[in-house]
Amino acid sequence: MTDRTETLDRIESGGVIAVLRGVEPDHVAPIATALADGGITAIEVTADTPGVAGLVESLDAAVGERAVIGAGTVLDAATARTVLLAGAEFVVTPTLAEPVIETANRYGVPVVPGIMTPSEAQRAIEAGADAVKLFPAKTVGPDHLRAIRGPLTQVPIIPTGGISLENAADYVEAGAIGVGVGGALLDDELIAAEDWAGVEERAAAFVETVANAR
Repeated sequence: MTDRTETLDRIESGGVIAVLRGVEPDHVAPIATALADGGITAIEVTADTPGVAGLVESLDAAVGERAVIGAGTVLDAATARTVLLAGAEFVVTPTLAEPVIETANRYGVPVVPGIMTPSEAQRAIEAGADAVKLFPAKTVGPDHLRAIRGPLTQVPIIPTGGISLENAADYVEAGAIGVGVGGALLDDELIAAEDWAGVEERAAAFVETVANAR
């Protein structure tokens, strides 16, 4: 396990958090390997996926030191503790869930709560968040992120929800430190076909897009 600062540095340096939701256990290792081969340095599995604790462990075993493994859609302190004990190296929430922030801080693990407004962003940071997730980003767009960054330049923002190859650069140019990407990266057809080369290619395209926008 990496320490808190190193985990944050790796999330920001890679610029892309791959979000896995509802993944089949048999697909975990090949997906993780393909993502890491494509340059992804942070992988998140959502806590509403059955057997999430085991999946955190499987992801870590599959990629080793090549990527940090986190848990998302963490709604309460009990779930946060479960995934942290399983080895999650960062925690993400869809809402400003202060008990989750408190739990992650207790375990010394980075936490990224979901926000939509400047007030929520400030509350999150004051509560101990390391960065905030603008969610769902697609309903407000890059201009909203840029507007929040105006008075809150010290707040690291990771937009998630509706991020695609076509708009990822716009969010980075607006001030995002990285992007969270789910369906646009882990396309259902690619997964169903077990096209791991296709997953790797798409991962590399996202990494390159974010890097070029910086």
